[in-house]
Amino acid sequence: MPIRVALVNDDEIVLRGLDAMLRNHGERVQVVEIAASKPVATAVDIALYDTFAVGQGNSHGVAKLIANPYVSKVVVYTSNFQPWLARETMATGVRGYLSKSLSAAQLVEALQMVHAGQKVLSPAPGRRGQVGGDWPGREEGLTPREAEVLSLITMGLSNLEIADRTSLSVNSIKSYIRSCYRKIDVDSRSKAVLWGMAHGLRPDRVRIQGSPAQAQAEASGRPRP
Repeated sequence: MPIRVALVNDDEIVLRGLDAMLRNHGERVQVVEIAASKPVATAVDIALYDTFAVGQGNSHGVAKLIANPYVSKVVVYTSNFQPWLARETMATGVRGYLSKSLSAAQLVEALQMVHAGQKVLSPAPGRRGQVGGDWPGREEGLTPREAEVLSLITMGLSNLEIADRTSLSVNSIKSYIRSCYRKIDVDSRSKAVLWGMAHGLRPDRVRIQGSPAQAQAEASGRPRP
């Protein structure tokens, strides 16, 4: 039987990208719910928490997932591999701390290990960037981190609040903001907010049952692997 998985984040684009990344592994992992700013309401083996713009693995959102009776195990999917944060996250009861540099096959293998009862801390990504998935602003050339920072700006957070949310330094946040502004051709925070609102960088509130990516593949007649 495939592992029943819920995908959790505040951004539907992010979750649909992660769902699409997993679509060719339906025999091992079944996405049964996509929860954007909604609590998981379906019994699942694993809730996969994507940290894009919602706080890191030690956040209140993760604590709520751990306490959710519908969720058997919680796995954090992140690009932030500061050693102290990884340790703190795993100490909360999270069963896996997985890098966004993992391929789809590697991610599925790690989820299977967690389901089998192991605690999994994947290797730090080093210089390798995010392999799969999607994020708002990708088509404009924004990196996942730039898009995350811009999303938090759109939510009205200050540089200090963004640094706290992402566990990065304020200077790093300022650097990401400058590169964002160049790529989206704006010269002020207010213009950046308007751009973000127009390009899907606000939290969504939606719960989707099942896997849209797998359903689309089946509807198109493509055989499952």
